[in-house]
Amino acid sequence: MDGVELYSEDGMDYQAVTTVDIPAGSTVMYIPAELCLHSSSLEQELCAMSPTVQQAADTLTKIGSGNSIPDFYIFLKLLIEYEKEDQSFYFPYLDSFPRLYFNAASMTDFCYECLPPLVFSLSRMERVKLENFQQVLQKVDLVSAFNKQNMPLLKWAFNAVYTRAYADKEGQGSDITLTPMADMFNHGTDTEVEVYFDEGGNGMAYTTVDVPANSPLRISYGCPTNPSFLFARYGFMDDTSPATFCKMMDIPKTPENVDMGMDFSKMLFYHDTGDISQEVMDVVLYAKVLANIKYSPEVGDVKQQFYDAHMQGDEATKAAIHEAYRFETISAIKRHVDTFMEQLIALEGKSEGKSFEEHPRLPAILHHNQFVKETFSKVKQNLDGAVAEMGGPANGGGDQWGGDEWNGGEWPAEEYNQEYAYME
Repeated sequence: MDGVELYSEDGMDYQAVTTVDIPAGSTVMYIPAELCLHSSSLEQELCAMSPTVQQAADTLTKIGSGNSIPDFYIFLKLLIEYEKEDQSFYFPYLDSFPRLYFNAASMTDFCYECLPPLVFSLSRMERVKLENFQQVLQKVDLVSAFNKQNMPLLKWAFNAVYTRAYADKEGQGSDITLTPMADMFNHGTDTEVEVYFDEGGNGMAYTTVDVPANSPLRISYGCPTNPSFLFARYGFMDDTSPATFCKMMDIPKTPENVDMGMDFSKMLFYHDTGDISQEVMDVVLYAKVLANIKYSPEVGDVKQQFYDAHMQGDEATKAAIHEAYRFETISAIKRHVDTFMEQLIALEGKSEGKSFEEHPRLPAILHHNQFVKETFSKVKQNLDGAVAEMGGPANGGGDQWGGDEWNGGEWPAEEYNQEYAYME
């Protein structure tokens, strides 16, 4: 690990930084397999210790949490090692873990009251995972009855897994691994390092770009344009995120909507400029505006025409339909933005007069909400200008596709489909 050291400005938040220039492709850390906690190895170890471990895993599958079983094995291993105290081989490593977290699993009920809908939904999914782990842990006879009910301890172990463990890259299996030292890399929109595990389970961190001395070494924790996920999972707000999901959660996840670009990583509002991604324009036009067009024999099924043009790469037809319904599309987005801004203002009011000592996670929540508010404010400014330039509904719609047939009105709210939530 020559040329790399741990650095902290406040004695609490540490990160890996370079002390010399390091070229791309250099191995900056090597972690032997015997130091790593691989979920696949732990499965064999723990199931051999007690049949109740497999029973717990089977229950996770039955309640719909089968994909979290590898994480549960590490969670359980941490609890077992914790009970060994300083007799555990992993004691120095576990003792270095944070005690205070700001993510969803650590939030109070009041914290949840201050969250906008998307991050609330993502946070609730994290909380449900913790509740599922606690439920199935009751079946396991390897942990004391007291610690099975020790929620601060369970949250500590859960957070250690979900904020520090690496998932293997695609094609390397479904292993989840806690890797001492390599779990000290911070997140970055722009990254310098990737972590890889060889066939023997040894962990290696290598540089992906040339890194000058005195530079941070960062990896990606997730999609940089979904800061709400990063906040819910890890408890921090990434101020370098270039954009955020547009927060439209009333659009059903149909195959056609997905084809149009319905995805957290694509339907974006840009933070610095207030620009709107093309996918937002396409999905809103298709799923909202054209869905409300009255059928006319003269123009046919405009919604289907737009979909076909999109799928066939017919940009000319797409552009013509966009132009015909530009006012309606912009107005639909503006209604959403105006409503969401009102929600953010209401959420701000909930925090007034609250003690940060009593609610230590509240500043982080307000920071997240402020980033979203800044983004939406810039989008709103652009939309207000665009609507003013178009002069109102009379300018919306075109002759060929019968834009004047749009029936307007509010869009019906539909139940949010949790499958739409971005996952790592």
